[in-house]
This record gives sequence, C-alpha cells and structure tokens, in this order.
Amino acid sequence: MKISRFKSGSVTLGAALMCATVLAGPVTAEDMALGPVVGPEINEAKAALGKRLFFDVRLSGDAAISCATCHQPDKAFTDGLALSLAYPGSKGFRNTPTLVNTTNAANWFHDGRLGTNLNDVTRESITEDYMMNMDMRLMQERIKQDPVYVEMFEAAGYGEPSNGSVRKAIPEYLKTLISKNAPFDTGTMSEAATRGQALFEGKAGCIQCHNGPRLTDDQAYNTGVPENPEIWGDPMRHMTYAAFASFMGVENYMNVRRDVGAQIIRHPADGSDIGKFNTPTLRELKYTAPYMHNGLMSTLAEVVAFYNMGGGLDENKDERLKPLGLTGGEQADLIAFLEALSGDPLTGPEYVWEDEIPTNYPAIENWREVPN
Repeated sequence: MKISRFKSGSVTLGAALMCATVLAGPVTAEDMALGPVVGPEINEAKAALGKRLFFDVRLSGDAAISCATCHQPDKAFTDGLALSLAYPGSKGFRNTPTLVNTTNAANWFHDGRLGTNLNDVTRESITEDYMMNMDMRLMQERIKQDPVYVEMFEAAGYGEPSNGSVRKAIPEYLKTLISKNAPFDTGTMSEAATRGQALFEGKAGCIQCHNGPRLTDDQAYNTGVPENPEIWGDPMRHMTYAAFASFMGVENYMNVRRDVGAQIIRHPADGSDIGKFNTPTLRELKYTAPYMHNGLMSTLAEVVAFYNMGGGLDENKDERLKPLGLTGGEQADLIAFLEALSGDPLTGPEYVWEDEIPTNYPAIENWREVPN
C-alpha cells in the first residue's frame, strides 16, 4: 500500500499531541512516515540462545517465573492483565508493554527511563527485585551447569556461559519479534479501515504522535489518563510502587498517590513532567488489551472515546489536547484502522522455545577437576 507521510499543516491537533519534544530533538517528516516495520539483521545462533533464556524460569531468583511469564507470545508478548504480575511476594503497578518491534524503540518502559541499549534493559528486567529478582552471579552459575547451554553459548560464539552474554543473547532474540502481515502493511485493509486511516492522518490528528513504522514518536506526554486506584488500594502493588519511587528519587514518595511517570528522568522542580508517559506503539493492538500505562481501558472503543472527548483531567495535561468531534461512525472507522495494524501472532517455533527445559540433569563427572 502507499506509504503515508505527514505534511505540515494537513493535520489538526487531536487525539495525539503536537510533536514538541520532551526527551529528544524535533521529529522530521521522514521520521513520521508510516510503513512496515523493518527488522535488523539477526545472528541465528545467538537468537536461538536468547529464545531459550527468555523461556527459562531459572533466570528468576526462585526459579518461579521467566521473561515469558509476563510477555506471552499469543498476546503479542504482553500478559492480558491491566496491571502486571511481578516477582512472587509483590505485584506490579503498570501494564505490561508489548515486546514486538521494541528492538527499534528509542527508549524503554512506560516512563522512558532507559535508552536504546537492550543490554541495560535486560539487566534491569532480570535483576530488579520486583521483576525477576536475580543475582546475575547466581544466574551465571545456574546456566553453566546446564550442558545444553554450554553447547549453545559455544555455538553462538560467546565461549562459556556468562551473565554478560545473557545480556547480549536475549536482545538478539528480541530482534526476531517484528510485526508481519498486518493488513496495513499488505494493502488488504477494509474500506472502513481505509476511512479510519484518513481520519488518523487528518481530522483525528493521531499521526502527530503516533507516527513512524511503529506508530509512536517515543516521546512522553500527559494526556490526562486517570489513575488506576488498584495501585493504591492493593498493598502489594503500593509496596512495589513505593520501592520503585524511593529508588528513583520521587519526592515524598510514601505520600504520593499517583504514578509520576517521566518525572523520574529530569525531576523538574515544578513537577511539570508528572503524569507524562511514552506514546505507546499502536502495533498489535488486537492482542494487547487492556490499554494505557495502567491498563485502565479495556477496549479500543474506550480509548478512542477518551481522546474524542479531549483526554482526561490533569493539571499537567498538555493544553493542546482538545475534543475531536468524531461521530460514532468515524470512531468505528478509526478503530477498524487501529485493528488493521495487527498482524500474524508470533507464536510459531521460530519465536517460542517449545522443547522442555529440564532443571534436573546429570552431574558433571569429576566436577572437582573441571574448570569453572
């Protein structure tokens, strides 16, 4: 299908905000061009190793959860929950984001606190106490005892298993998670979806922030999304948020009753970044409900209606966010376009480690004499 491009002056301000930057420089027309996602080159041996690691519960402290516990292939590598699970003994306070296409992201997590180095993202996800709570020194010793890993690390060119190589192999696997065969990309959209694309680029103004192949500018905005009261009503979730906020230097965090979002990056004294969250990708929306950083909206109809009203109420909400005046039919067409951005589920053997990962295996003979 024809690749759409943003033209200055052709889009009204609507559901998304103008691309005044928060975390980076101005966005160019080329950056905003819609089109298929192009994945990077992949080292197959390293990606295969990363895939096994992604589905291995031994990468968590008590061997209870794996990366795939919260990032499930049949849900576009989300978990279908409003608020994520977490390491046993705690609960999460944000919605699990998709991992599809995120190897091309400019930053990670809803608040954008980590940049493009997936080595860092992998390290934080494995070691953070409310995520997988793993001491990477222990993880290294666990995988060095597995003869399958010994062979796979060698085949991938990493030598003996090490935590540093784990942080390289998992990102190599994430490179394989690229959208494919979405109707938008294959030119097979319905008439309703085609009308929805025109609204997306025109009257609704969504393209102003939802642009580029992944349909996100990777910038943070406050659109007035209400707080999810479960975060503050469930002691397990509140405990997790308080621990996170303490580590991130959130002022008066024990008395805060909102997710401050991107405020943790620059900590402006006037609190002007409170409530700002990264523009989410619109790819694979059919599989990734509930929506928003806190999972507060269950359907795309709720999301479109929210922005059609001009967003929510918040003292930091960007003043450029205004009601759209979309009719019921126009909202339905817009939803049809959003659904056309979802492709084939990434659930085949090239994306999922299907073999059993045994945790009991014969001890190494003469283990006292074998170099560790």
